[in-house]
Amino acid sequence: MKTDIRPPSIETADIEWRDGVPCSTRFDDVYFSRDDGLKEARHVFIRHNRLAERFSGLPGRSSFVIAETGFGTGLNFLAAWQIWEASNPDENACLHFVSVERYPLGRDDLRRALSMWPELGDYADQLLEHYPPPVQGAHRLILADGRIRLTLFFGDVLEAWRELDFQADAWFLDGFAPAKNPDMWEEAAINALKGHSRPGTTLATFTAVGDVRRLLSEAGFSMRKTPGFGRKLEMLTGEIPLSTEADGNAGEPVPHSIAIIGAGVGGSLLARNLAERGLEVTLIDKAPEAGTAASGNIQGALYVKLGVEFNDQARLGLSSLLFSQRYYTRSGGDDWHPTGLIQLAYSDVEANRQARFTVRNDYPSVVLRAVDADEASRLAGIPLKTGGLWFPHSGWLAPGMLCRSLIRHPRIHRCFGFDAHRLTPCNGKWHIAGNGEQDVIADRVVICAGHLTPGLIPLANNFRLRTIRGQVSHLPEPSLNNPDVVLCGPGYINPAHKGTALTGATFDLHNHSPGMSAESHRENLTMLASMAPGVFKSPVEEIDPDLLEGKVAFRCTTHDYQPVAGPLTDREGRKLEGIDLFTGLGSKGLTYAPLLAEYLADRITNQPQCLPASLARRVATRRCHRQETSPSEPIGA
Repeated sequence: MKTDIRPPSIETADIEWRDGVPCSTRFDDVYFSRDDGLKEARHVFIRHNRLAERFSGLPGRSSFVIAETGFGTGLNFLAAWQIWEASNPDENACLHFVSVERYPLGRDDLRRALSMWPELGDYADQLLEHYPPPVQGAHRLILADGRIRLTLFFGDVLEAWRELDFQADAWFLDGFAPAKNPDMWEEAAINALKGHSRPGTTLATFTAVGDVRRLLSEAGFSMRKTPGFGRKLEMLTGEIPLSTEADGNAGEPVPHSIAIIGAGVGGSLLARNLAERGLEVTLIDKAPEAGTAASGNIQGALYVKLGVEFNDQARLGLSSLLFSQRYYTRSGGDDWHPTGLIQLAYSDVEANRQARFTVRNDYPSVVLRAVDADEASRLAGIPLKTGGLWFPHSGWLAPGMLCRSLIRHPRIHRCFGFDAHRLTPCNGKWHIAGNGEQDVIADRVVICAGHLTPGLIPLANNFRLRTIRGQVSHLPEPSLNNPDVVLCGPGYINPAHKGTALTGATFDLHNHSPGMSAESHRENLTMLASMAPGVFKSPVEEIDPDLLEGKVAFRCTTHDYQPVAGPLTDREGRKLEGIDLFTGLGSKGLTYAPLLAEYLADRITNQPQCLPASLARRVATRRCHRQETSPSEPIGA
């Protein structure tokens, strides 16, 4: 049993197979009934939460939330998924399943356990395909084309209930028997259930232990015993009476109309996410099509620089990276190229940083691992002078093409060529004015306008947002020893595609010229020659920067270089109704945007939130307000 686990890894389950049934050696208990685990799940959790009846009566554009203590083999989840499909709910309804697991099963054990039920094979295959690596914290899995959303929290149950924001319609109280795993059934864990429940929430559990029944009754559930399954004579079921007020609240109503300003990667991902949840979305951009500004590069790398210390910033970066890899694998189509990526130890300073990173952290090798110069060269297919960190499931995308494919949806209404310049609240709606155009009116608006965002915020422009110019260079493939993977360091180069490889980008704090410059091309060439000299077939000095093509774009960054996603608040933290910000993605938009679009869509539709509270605070808008305005720096600069 391995105990020297460093973050972000989490200790996995120790499994022993007894008569074909998985047993935990840590708790000396089985994961499901020896009689028939699937029948037990259906009897205890499906039947006694009346799921078939409640699923079939669910109205359109709504969601049903099941919360579970103890994910284990995922058998209860798959049983709920199967009955959801059989109940034929509205096509725009969504089943959210929120589950916590302190000792997650490894993928091989999970596959072996679920293979016992061939009738669940299609569901199990999807779960196994998206099953996250053993990394602490919350993982959002999107399954069944978005009709099923699984929030899987790897960690302690009390931490999960503190960190996760959801209101359950039904509880599966699973986990090993109270005598085997008392921490799962302690008073604090039981009391936390009420804060995540609403009037009418039901509950079922295989145990009939008196202390558990007493604690659940004290937490507000009306409890009763009922016949159990197999050798267990009794079990417990309960419900919060409709006349009782739960600690949670119903949240804001789902808007009838929503407008998104900005059709870059962030805006396009959010529009598609909301449309797939059944909402009508108006996507606004001053350009004639999506993905033309900062998202208009022909290539973009999927990477994030993880800090030496595993703090909230590193957690957000890792969560975003893992979610985006799953998202693009599922939805990226031909625009996603999972070549793998190497973060090169391109200097003594970076080599030292990576060495400290490796010592202080324990990342599963499926996420990343350190490689020396020889292995890096083999992976890249070209000679490299240094090793680095290998990310096997990263790669590159065509951002502009991705944006244009994302917005092809019947519920996304395009309003392009519209130069939005003012947002005004009126009679509970937002009016978006353009230059000489008829106002766009919506119940809710999200500003995803990149570096143009400060001019649209309907508050005094005192947000700490900065515009940074970046120029990329297009290198003709014949001039290169083309790498097979993305290489990054102070900049990056992608594998050549259709005769061209993109490298860059410059980081120009004081140059705001929209035109390309030979000097910026020269800067990119010098950076690349220093980072990976083996890329060039001939001396870099022989390349004429005046002959290179490329693109200039302007990034929007925040004072702490962390993104912004969530309700717009004033300096005191008061929320403006019906308006959100989604900006500050900087040079990592391809990595951050999928997870943050999912988070914003969760909030807008009043569904369980994929970000834990600590990370939601990390991206909140309030932190970006200036505390005071310097006379030498214009407000909103």
